[in-house]
Amino acid sequence: MDRSKIYEVYGSDPGVMTRALLEAVRPEQEIPPGGLVVLKPNLAVSKPAESGATTHPGIVGETIRYLREKGVDRMVILESSWIGDQTREAFRVCGYETVAQFYGVPLVDVKKDAYETKTVNGISIQISRTALEADYLINFPVLKGHCQTKMTCALKNMKGCISDRSKREFHSLGLHRPIAALNKALPCHLTVVDGLCGDLDFEEGGTPVAANRMYCGWDPVLLDAYGASLLGYQPQEIPYISMAAELGCGCCDLEQMSLMELNHSEQGSAAVSSRRVRRLERLVHASSACSACYAALIHALARLEDKELLGRLGEQLYIGQDYRGKALDQVGIGSCCGNFTRCVAGCPPKASDIVEALEEELE
Repeated sequence: MDRSKIYEVYGSDPGVMTRALLEAVRPEQEIPPGGLVVLKPNLAVSKPAESGATTHPGIVGETIRYLREKGVDRMVILESSWIGDQTREAFRVCGYETVAQFYGVPLVDVKKDAYETKTVNGISIQISRTALEADYLINFPVLKGHCQTKMTCALKNMKGCISDRSKREFHSLGLHRPIAALNKALPCHLTVVDGLCGDLDFEEGGTPVAANRMYCGWDPVLLDAYGASLLGYQPQEIPYISMAAELGCGCCDLEQMSLMELNHSEQGSAAVSSRRVRRLERLVHASSACSACYAALIHALARLEDKELLGRLGEQLYIGQDYRGKALDQVGIGSCCGNFTRCVAGCPPKASDIVEALEEELE
């Protein structure tokens, strides 16, 4: 296992994409015979995956099917919705009751589980006993924005393994230190990130942006650092990432990452319509743009708007395969616009690179 490797796949079929990732990382080689596998999606709210808030059930369903084919029999799906929502309702609305019934896999509501208290750096956390008993824990976060921590992905998704009491304490402590401590107390073995259409701004969904990508790896800190860059942030802008690295949970240096792309991004639906997305799109000339590339641009524009810089961007941005080979005196996004006088390279580029380039344009 090389923890510096991140495997990435593009597409619109979560089952096919999940299968490709699992065949690349082969988790069955790490699961002990007869071991308990705990599958931890993000079902914080009772909303379907298309809202940009929750993990697509096809990802977890395909994982169960794959592992069954490899002889893994003991699996559970474990989650706790956020305070004020019912986990059983989230299981139903998000399609996990159907998955559980079809494959005969139990659903574990952490709110009703027993807990064990673990203490890290003076922070005591009530953690699900089922999660702690896992021989192999697979984390299935959604890469999306968050109103308090800017983003949520691998590290923060583990918060669904703790009691509601500990969740309240996390918020009183500002989230970042407790999130890092939790990942020290309860490390996961593998993380499969649902980056299909995570929300642009908020954990509860409503402004999804279709990026049509998934990625996975063994180091949740590195996965979050990479996820931050895809949303237009530098890893150091998300404090819990570096805090988790300091606790020995992983590496936050993207220079150490080895990205293994299993295929190439293809043209697809660019973004689910929302008021904010439509506002950001007014600055864009898109023609046959790939989903991942277009999503990176939308996230970058959102970051510039957050910094109150968007109004200073006085020219349109061009993106898409139809601009390949054209030499325009404009700002192009992605390798297809490589002949433009100014271009942010990448196929697809990271949103953080687009932010950096556009900020330089404004200087």
